[in-house]
Parts: sequence; C-alpha cells; structure tokens
Amino acid sequence: MIVYGVALLSGCLLLGTIAGKLVGEMIGISANVGGVGIAMLALILIHNASGRTFELSAETSKGITFWSAMYIPIVIAMAAKQNVFAAINSGWVSVLAGVIAVLLSFAMVPVLSRIGKNRLSLEDNGDQ
Repeated sequence: MIVYGVALLSGCLLLGTIAGKLVGEMIGISANVGGVGIAMLALILIHNASGRTFELSAETSKGITFWSAMYIPIVIAMAAKQNVFAAINSGWVSVLAGVIAVLLSFAMVPVLSRIGKNRLSLEDNGDQ
C-alpha cells in the first residue's frame, strides 16, 4: 500500500526536522541544521532494513520504494529554493558562485557521457 510509503516518508521528515533543530540549538543557531540530510539517511536506512529485518508485502514495498524515490528530489528542490532566496538577499557574489557551479556542471555532462560510452564499448568488445 502506498499509504505506508507516505507514512514512512512523513516519519522520516519529522525525525529529520526534530534532529536538525536539536543540532542547530546545540551549536547555537536558531535554524534546522542538516534536517534534510538526517531525514534522507533515515529513509534510506529504514528502506534497506525492510528487506533484511522484516518482511513486507509486495504492495507495501512498492509504495515505500515509490515514495523513497520521490522524497529526495522534492526535498532537495525545496531546500534549493530556500538557498536561492538566501543567496539573492545576501548579495551578488553568492548568486555568481551558484551560476558558475551550474554552468560547470552542464559543461561536464558531455565529458561524462564520453567516458561512459568508452567504458561501454570496451566492455562490449571484451565479451566477444
């Protein structure tokens, strides 16, 4: 059931939020520090433990797998949105650094693609 996946996702998000606030308070910052990362790690650990520690029905496992896959892009997009707002409000140097990082990442796509093609062609030739 997909509902179990949503419940797991919600639980991990709450765990991450609480843990992130506690970490922030421990270091003297009134903010959530690392809550998203803690929630993602909790989701990954619980999802991986489900195959070894306890058995789930196929429907439940599909629901958890679906929401595990959806969680990371959604939460990262939300965190990135906050970072963009903070960068724009704090000055143009941070905006420029973000734009340069994105452009360099785009420039690396063809390079990594060529590396992947070379490895695939080497593996294909080695199998024959």
